[in-house]
Amino acid sequence: MERTELVIVSGFALALDRRYHAETHMWVLLTEPDRVRIGMDPLGIETSGTLAQLSFDPVGSELTAGRPFGQLEAAKFVGPLVSPVSGTVLAVNDAAAVDAGLTERDPYGSGWLIEASLSDATGELQGLLENAAEITTWFTAKLADYRRMGVIAQ
Repeated sequence: MERTELVIVSGFALALDRRYHAETHMWVLLTEPDRVRIGMDPLGIETSGTLAQLSFDPVGSELTAGRPFGQLEAAKFVGPLVSPVSGTVLAVNDAAAVDAGLTERDPYGSGWLIEASLSDATGELQGLLENAAEITTWFTAKLADYRRMGVIAQ
């Protein structure tokens, strides 16, 4: 089994083998040239509170970047899971749907949300944060903003 390279930023682990969509708080891992796995980043999980339930659009559904592909119910938030890319849902993580806490416990491993084919592999990945410097700079700034606003504890 491959080990994911992690960097710790203020106590939060960030996987460096994937890209991040800053607005949706989703990570995107390219698994094949036109296929990705999508999950929630640590701030998306933290700001939602304890995850109670996750539901996903069914396999075969069309994804549109910026549009919902599922629903999240948590202690602090109930609302949509917003897709960072456009394409087609190829698989959903039934284990995370049954046990939403799996996404909290192992967000980069068994807690993934969906797998999708990309409608335009090159275009869909543009604009996502993808190197260690971009990822850590964004995450550090967003964490500071959330703490300043009282969204998460100091």
